[in-house]
Amino acid sequence: MTFDFRQFLSSCSSLPGVYQMRDRDGNVLYVGKARDLRARLSSYFLKTVSAPKTRALVARIDDIQTTLTGSETEALLLEQALIKSLHPPYNILMRDDKSYPYIKITTADDFPRVAFHRGQRRAGARYFGPFPGAAGVRESLNLLEKIFRLRNCQDSFFHNRTRPCLQYEIRRCSGPCVGLVSKQDYAEQVRLATDFLEGRDRAVTDELTTRMEQSAQALEFEKAAALRDQIAAIRSVQQKQYVETDDGDLDIVAIAARHGMAVIAVMMIRSGRVLGIRNWQPDTRGEESAEIVLSAFLAHHYLQPDDAGLPDEVILSLEVEDSDALTEAVRQQHGRRVRFAHRVRGERRRWLQMATQNAEQTLLGRLASRDNIDARFAALDELLGEPLEPRRIECFDISHTGGEQAVASCVVFGGDGAIKSDYRRFNVSPPVGGDDYAAMEEAVRRRYGRLRRESGKLPGLLLIDGGAGQVSRVAAVLEELGLSEEFVLLGIAKGPSRKPGLEVLCRPDGSQLLPQGDNPALHLLQQVRDEAHRFAIGGHRQRRGKTRSQSSLDGIPGVGPARRRALLNHFGGLQTLRNASAEEIARVPGVSQALAQAIYDWLHA
Repeated sequence: MTFDFRQFLSSCSSLPGVYQMRDRDGNVLYVGKARDLRARLSSYFLKTVSAPKTRALVARIDDIQTTLTGSETEALLLEQALIKSLHPPYNILMRDDKSYPYIKITTADDFPRVAFHRGQRRAGARYFGPFPGAAGVRESLNLLEKIFRLRNCQDSFFHNRTRPCLQYEIRRCSGPCVGLVSKQDYAEQVRLATDFLEGRDRAVTDELTTRMEQSAQALEFEKAAALRDQIAAIRSVQQKQYVETDDGDLDIVAIAARHGMAVIAVMMIRSGRVLGIRNWQPDTRGEESAEIVLSAFLAHHYLQPDDAGLPDEVILSLEVEDSDALTEAVRQQHGRRVRFAHRVRGERRRWLQMATQNAEQTLLGRLASRDNIDARFAALDELLGEPLEPRRIECFDISHTGGEQAVASCVVFGGDGAIKSDYRRFNVSPPVGGDDYAAMEEAVRRRYGRLRRESGKLPGLLLIDGGAGQVSRVAAVLEELGLSEEFVLLGIAKGPSRKPGLEVLCRPDGSQLLPQGDNPALHLLQQVRDEAHRFAIGGHRQRRGKTRSQSSLDGIPGVGPARRRALLNHFGGLQTLRNASAEEIARVPGVSQALAQAIYDWLHA
């Protein structure tokens, strides 16, 4: 069977990450990274691709697996780790035996030297990194020399100088070789440079930011631009690498479960290095909670006879009730203690977010698979008691804040899944703010009045996010338009407990359908309903944001003019801010970790 790239791309994420292309036997053909996975992977399937190697690669693809990361830098480091371990045949030109480069400061010397380093690390020096490539190290060294004026010369050159070299004349060295700086003053500069490389550099960046603003106010724009670029270079040094650290052996376990399916992602970290992510897709009936599915997986996964690779700690995306019992069972079986944790901070929280993103993305791909959709449409035919013709579902939902800036969404699903080109949004204005019935009436009248006039495609099923009241009002609109007999009308309402799997399907005649929680037809309707809800919220946010300000940052709660200016000054522009991770945003003065996460989520909604 030929790889269906259109189906794959329809559910592919636009976040940064790594992708693995595999053949029919499951062998990895190629590992790559991208700032935007969907855009990068789309380029492989263009009709204009002329490179023979790319065409040969695409012809062998049977599956593509993606791993989301927090930034392009993380994707690059993970890509290199996978290439070195998997040796994909189509990465042959990129493969080498070099290790990642570091910045080295020779702390054992009286006057330490700052230098580029690649290879084995030895005593008598401090190493900072790793860096994604040599260019980043050299750029950082250039910056360190300008700011702290540390020497970069070899010892043989340093010990044989009788007068300062050119580096001193251009103010890139303080001249320790000929005694132009004391040992104490030079050591202080080494300490500052060390603090700078470890991220304690607020004083330096504040000074550069002040100078940049002063230059701009004095209309010295070239100087201001140079300072802006220098600040951006400092940020590249500051970046904290989440893909490699010095922190132990642990597993990150995240679950995504809805619409009758579940995906569990396990990220393995050994000796501080992310080895990769593996996904499990347990068979569920759709009635079990995510906590129950996760608990069953943990018992199966960590109580195996062999304890090879057992971590010291397991970080969970959900809290499970029997974690203490599981800890004791692992201790009895393997003679060692494994800690299961749920509430984590800092680096572990960032890893947990990465694993959760991957579980969600894999679940989306599974939900969008053609085999799954065919089975669910067949179950829907059985539930309705007749074949759905055409095989097309349209679903409406309303989103607003306190009745203001209401937006109605219409999403469309067919035999191949979501038909996003047919999605529509309607800015609706009911006579009374917050009247969802009137808002739904307006959206349906506008949608199907136009389709009737233009002889457009009509659905086989019209699904309304609401109960009997909304259905009766929509039925009246369809009667008015002469479309009441053209397609099936259903409302999907949450049951008394409002738990997924207990929804009630309302008909226009007042009767109800009560499918079981494991019914694939109900899972399909839940999926369509949730997509309509997501699309409505996105439209409402856009409409609300336009009324507040023209800036993409002004709509974020907690971000006023001062913080907006601090963010833009810190990153040098909105695009750089969009590419930053939440941890990098939290480095801005006055921005807490919670606010940084809110800013990141807003910019990537």
